Amino acid sequence: MSALFQPFTLKDITLRNRIAVPPMCQYSAVDGRVNDWHQLNYGGMARGGAGLVIVEATAVAPEGRISPDCAGIWNDDLAQAFIPTVRAIKQHGAVPGIQIAHAGRKANANRPWDGDDHIAEDDPRYWQTIAPSAIAFGNNLPREPREMTLEDIARVRDDFVAAARRAHEVGFEWLELHFAHGYLAQSFFSEHSNQRTDAYGGNYENRSRFIRETFAAVREVWPAHLPLTIRFGVLEFDGNDEQTLSDSIDLTRRLKDAGLDMISVSIGFNTPEAQIPWAPAFMGPIAERVRREADIPVSSAWGFGEPHIAEKAVRDGQLDLVMVGKAHLANPHWAYQAARELKVDQASWTLPAPYAHWLARY
Repeated sequence: MSALFQPFTLKDITLRNRIAVPPMCQYSAVDGRVNDWHQLNYGGMARGGAGLVIVEATAVAPEGRISPDCAGIWNDDLAQAFIPTVRAIKQHGAVPGIQIAHAGRKANANRPWDGDDHIAEDDPRYWQTIAPSAIAFGNNLPREPREMTLEDIARVRDDFVAAARRAHEVGFEWLELHFAHGYLAQSFFSEHSNQRTDAYGGNYENRSRFIRETFAAVREVWPAHLPLTIRFGVLEFDGNDEQTLSDSIDLTRRLKDAGLDMISVSIGFNTPEAQIPWAPAFMGPIAERVRREADIPVSSAWGFGEPHIAEKAVRDGQLDLVMVGKAHLANPHWAYQAARELKVDQASWTLPAPYAHWLARY
């Protein structure tokens, strides 16, 4: 019996299998507003059989967008635009999730296919980026951000809270806070990007304060019966990984005590000098350590797009959910393909009747 195609229950939500579509930016929104592209994209992956579909990083404030073309949820009108996408995901049997985020110093960039670099200051789409400290990321993002004031910190925390409320109101049933990939929350945690001397910088306790406070504030408004999760970069591949991982596991334990339900184990991406050992399922052993030492359900991405690799990660206890990203873009019916390769009985996965009819007949 396939481990990948077993149901998974977290709080009051049961997924039909252990296959999740992680957030993948589409850079196709207009002034933060999602549209037909998003409905078709995410609805198609739900139709293909994934158990959970998490909508891309959605900015909690205008200045928190990675690019001017990224999705936003900083007002009620933008939130309402998600309703067709939520409906499409649910219609096809998947659980609709959303990742809310603030890009920090990595914001205000061109789309990847337009350069993936900071937008010029004389461009009408330009805005000032903010971060824990006035330290540029470097490489293609050389602009120095403005160091956040305490008022800025409180405002962004409240922006996360308001975004969480709106996400629930329009029907999302799974919330992920983006605390990874060098964006704002992760950059508070990292010594590469945080050189503050106040209560939000310096030692581990202070550098984790923004994450802890933001999580606690969201926990107050997100329904207790629905999953509240984070995507968190637990190490940087910068030569200091054991200490960073130890601190990350400790923080995960503390967040669990505060009501965290699951962690998507990822990479910090706070320094362009990171030496990441890209390979199939290379994050699996790291995720398993977080799962064991923090005693919390985990997921991860990066190299699980081959069905037998995904199956093994769940069967061996490395992951509770497998985040299958690029493979779903190449084939929205990846779950169907995986079921065929793993010789899973048809009753264990979902395929729309018109598709099932033709695929079975010829």
